[in-house]
Amino acid sequence: MTHDIPAKPANPAPAAPLFPWPNGARCALFPGFDVDAESVWIAGDRRNAERLVTLSYGGYEARVGIPKILELLDRYAVKATFFVTGWTAEAHPAACEAIVKGGHEIAHHGYLHLRPEPGDLATMVEEVDRGFDALKRILGVTPVGYRAPSGENFTELLQLLRDRGIRYSSSWRDDIRPYRHRLPDGAGPIEIPVNYSFDDWNFGMSHRTSPRALFGREDVLSIWRDEFDQTREWGGVATMVMHPQVSGRPMRFRILEDFLKHVRQYDDVWWATGREITDHYEACERSITPPDVDAESRATGA
Repeated sequence: MTHDIPAKPANPAPAAPLFPWPNGARCALFPGFDVDAESVWIAGDRRNAERLVTLSYGGYEARVGIPKILELLDRYAVKATFFVTGWTAEAHPAACEAIVKGGHEIAHHGYLHLRPEPGDLATMVEEVDRGFDALKRILGVTPVGYRAPSGENFTELLQLLRDRGIRYSSSWRDDIRPYRHRLPDGAGPIEIPVNYSFDDWNFGMSHRTSPRALFGREDVLSIWRDEFDQTREWGGVATMVMHPQVSGRPMRFRILEDFLKHVRQYDDVWWATGREITDHYEACERSITPPDVDAESRATGA
């Protein structure tokens, strides 16, 4: 049997640098919300566009989930990053405008939440560009961050995102600290890696087409607390992947609030948006690299 898959690491990026967090912080918390609304259900099965009860899972997001999440964040004085699909911005402009008015970051999450598939760059060019257009046209925002729909990506897409002005990605699951991607033609975006344990969809979403057990409050809260506490001990970033159609539900809302209370008890945590983490990372790069060397390293990906 012939194996033609090269035996090499899937990610050629060097080890994450141990840049210090701002103001002596021990770790960072990155509150991130994926605003999919109905688009996640349509992308999974185009026939769902006429299945109104199925779509109502996502419709809850704009009607109840987003307003409740925004209330919670305001109460705790937390600024978050909302990864918004272009379709959602077009379908629910008022709900998305409220995110902007709350002072939160808007980041790119595709247009129709199509999962990136290697070998189909043309589809992703349209998906990315339509997403940019919708966020600019509806919300007046040109995003600098991107989270891959359904958590997938490939080299050519990462190059496209960089060339379109994306400064950071938040999709990979291979580290606990930010690092910079290395692409075949040079340096890529910064990666703010995701911890899969902080994805609320895993614990709080079930549907007839993808039935799964729902986890109760103590189960989820204990996972989140333990993951955060150890991430703090290691000096990493706890990157959250919340969905208003999940954590905007009554009981799930309570879990999220209790988790925020848990983190608040520490005075050495930097609460930051993706843009803020990226700004800090880039400033650290500049502080240790002379301008001429920095330009060369970015060109070569070194």
